Amino acid sequence: MSDVMTVWPRSLPRDATLHEAARLMRDEDIGDVLVTVGGRLCGMVTDRDIVVRALAEDLDARITSLGEVCTADLVTVRPDDRTSTAVRLMRERAVRRLPVVDAARRPVGIVSLGDLVGRDGLSAPALEEIWRAPPNV
Repeated sequence: MSDVMTVWPRSLPRDATLHEAARLMRDEDIGDVLVTVGGRLCGMVTDRDIVVRALAEDLDARITSLGEVCTADLVTVRPDDRTSTAVRLMRERAVRRLPVVDAARRPVGIVSLGDLVGRDGLSAPALEEIWRAPPNV
C-alpha cells in the first residue's frame, strides 16, 4: 500500500470546525480531511459531507465540529497491505478512499480509487462499480 498511497494525509482534531476543514481543503486542493483524537484516526470528512450533512441542514460551519458530521465508521488499511485488499474493501464498503493507519491507528496515508487504477492489472472499468455506488451519507 505504501507505494500507492498519498503520504502525510491532512488531518484535523475532532473539535475543529467545518470552516477550518473547508479552508484546508481549499488551500491544499483536496476533497477530504481525516479526523483525529490524540493523533489517532476517529473519522473522515469530505467536501460532500460538509455540503450534505451540514450546510444543507443549516448547520453553522464556523461552530459545527468535525465530530458532528464526520463518518466515524471507517474501514482502514495498513501500509503493508496489498493493493488487492484495498480494492476488495472499497468494493465491499462502496467507498472511494481508505485511510492508511499504523498499528496505533495514527494516519500515515490515504489511498483513493484513482491511486489503484493500473495496479495489479486493475482498469478503470473494473473499478466502475465502486464509482457508481451511491455515496454513504
